[in-house]
Amino acid sequence: MTPLPVVAVVGRPNVGKSTLFNRVVGHRAAIVEDRARTTRDRIYGDAEWNGRRFIAVDTGGLEIKPGDPIEEKVQEQARLAIGEADVIVLVVDSITGLTPADIEAANLLRTAKAPVLVAANKADNDKRELEAAEFYALGWEETYPISAAHGRGVADLLDAIVWVLPPESPQEIERKRREAQADLWAREMVEGKLRRVHRGDSEAIELEGEEGEGEADELDLAFGDEDQKVSIALVGRPNVGKSSLLNSLLGEDRAIVSEIPGTTRDAIDTHLSWGRSDIVLIDTAGIRRPGKVASGPAAERYSTLRALKAVDRADVAVLLIDAFDGLTAQDAHIAGFIAEEGRGLVLALNKWDLLEEKTGRTFDEYTTAIRADVPFLDFAPIVSISAKTGQRVGKVLELAVDVWGERRKRISTPELNTVMRAAAVRQPPPAGKLGPPKIFYATQVGVAPPTFVFFARHANQVHFSYQRFLENQLRAEFGFDGTPIRLIFRERAGGRSDPAGARGRGAGRGGSRSPGRGPVRGAGKPRPVGPPPSGPASSGPPPGGQRPASVSGGGAGSSRAPGARPASGGRPVPGNKPARGVAGSAKRPTGRRGRPA
Repeated sequence: MTPLPVVAVVGRPNVGKSTLFNRVVGHRAAIVEDRARTTRDRIYGDAEWNGRRFIAVDTGGLEIKPGDPIEEKVQEQARLAIGEADVIVLVVDSITGLTPADIEAANLLRTAKAPVLVAANKADNDKRELEAAEFYALGWEETYPISAAHGRGVADLLDAIVWVLPPESPQEIERKRREAQADLWAREMVEGKLRRVHRGDSEAIELEGEEGEGEADELDLAFGDEDQKVSIALVGRPNVGKSSLLNSLLGEDRAIVSEIPGTTRDAIDTHLSWGRSDIVLIDTAGIRRPGKVASGPAAERYSTLRALKAVDRADVAVLLIDAFDGLTAQDAHIAGFIAEEGRGLVLALNKWDLLEEKTGRTFDEYTTAIRADVPFLDFAPIVSISAKTGQRVGKVLELAVDVWGERRKRISTPELNTVMRAAAVRQPPPAGKLGPPKIFYATQVGVAPPTFVFFARHANQVHFSYQRFLENQLRAEFGFDGTPIRLIFRERAGGRSDPAGARGRGAGRGGSRSPGRGPVRGAGKPRPVGPPPSGPASSGPPPGGQRPASVSGGGAGSSRAPGARPASGGRPVPGNKPARGVAGSAKRPTGRRGRPA
C-alpha cells in the first residue's frame, strides 16, 4: 500500500467533527446525530485536495474523565489517532464559544508532535465568524471559522491542511506520474492516435507511427490493472464477537470491544496485507430485528443501515454465529439477505472456547443442525473459531479469499453445455401445463456472483426443484463454494411459449405414443437428448434433416408411426384413441347407438 499522510479530526463531544469528516471525504461515512458521544471508533476515509491525497480520521469526543467504561475506550481510540496523525484539526463550536472542555482538549494536544489547526465550526454567518476570534486564546495562530454543514470556509481549511502536510513520498509521486500518463494516452486514444489490438489472450495498445514500438512496454505498465482488493464484511447479531475478530486478525485493538451489545456503531474499514492479497476488513454494527431498530434511537437505525450497506459493497460476508446460543432466526434472516445480495458467505461459529464437554463429533453435529435449519445455505463453508483466544481465526480469511476466487470463476460455454446435457439425460425436466420444457443451451453471462442464462422452450415452466437440480449439478462439477449462483431462464428467440391450438390437438391417422410420455413431436423438430424412448421407434430420420441435439431431455420417449400427421405440444393424447377436432383425422365406422362397429 502507498503510505499517505494522516489528518486527525479531534475535539470535545458534539462540535461537528463527523460532519466535517464527511465533508472532507465527500460522502456520509460517519454517523451524524445531534447528540454527544455518537462516534466511538476511529473512522478512516480517503480524501484529496489540490492534487494531494491524504487519509482523514474521525474520532470520538475528547474528555478527561468520561465516567463510562465504553467512553474510556473511546478516549484511547482518539489518543491513538492523535499519535499517528501528521496534521491535527481541533474542532470547536463557535456558537457556544470557548469552554473548559475545549481548554482541556487543547492542553492534551500541546504535547503532540503534529501541527495543530483550529477549526471554529458552526460559523455560518458573518457575526459568528467574528465571534470565532476568541479561539485565538488557545494559542494557535492557524484558526479558521467554518461551517461544515454548509461548506463555508472549508476550502480555506483544506488549503491550510495541504500546506502543512509532509512532502509527498516517492511512491505517491510515481503514482501521480503513472496516472497522468494514463490520462494522456486515454485522450490520445479518443482522438484516434492510439488503437487497441489483441495480442494472444491479452489486450495491448499499438501506437500508429514510428514511435509506437519504443513505448509498448511503458504503455502496458500504465494501463495494467491493479490487483483488486478483497473486501470482507464481518456481520452478525449484536455482541457475537465481530470487533473481537477484527482485533484478533489485526493483532491490535483497532475497534472497541465490550460485553455491552451495540458498542460498534459505524462501519469501520481496515486494510490488511495477507499473503499476496490486499484485504479490506469491514467491521459492522450488530444487526437487530426490525422491530427493535424501529423503536430504538436514531443512531441505532443508522448503524443498521450502514451494516447492510457494508454487505452491499463487500465481496464476501463472514456471518458470525454465537456457538453458545446456536443458530437463531435473526442469523438466518441476515444470511438470507447476504444470499439475496449475491455476496459470498462464510459461517463462523464464534466463542467455541465457551462450549464445555466438546468431543470429536461436536462440530459435525453443529454443521448438521445448521444445514437442516437453513438448507438454502448449503453452499456456505462453516468454521469454528474463538476470536478471544485466536483459535482458527486465520482460517476465516483463508476461506473468505477462496470464496472471493470462486465468485469470479468462469466456465466456457462448451464445457457448461456438456455438463448440462448429461444432467438432462439423467433427469429430464418435469412437464408443465404446456408440456415438458426443453433447454436448448446455457451460457455464463457474469461473475460475482456467477450468473448463467438458459435458453429454453416453455422457460417459465421450469420448476423450482429442477432449477435447484441444475444448480447442484453446477456445484458438483465446478465448485462455486461459498457463493450464490443465479440461474436465468429465457425463452429462445422465435420459440412459442404458448403454442396456439395446443389444447385439443393430437396424433393423426396411425398416431401413437407411449403412456406417460409428452406430446407427439412432428417432423423437422429438434430431437432432444435424453433416455431412450419406451414406445415404438420411428421408421427413420425426419424429412428435412435433423437439428443439433438440445440440452433438455423433455419428450424423449415420444414416437410416431410412419405417415402420421405431426401434432403440437398440448394435452396428452391416449395412444389408441383418435384425436377430436383435427382436420383430416380418420373416423372409424360406427354401428347402432353410435358405438364403434
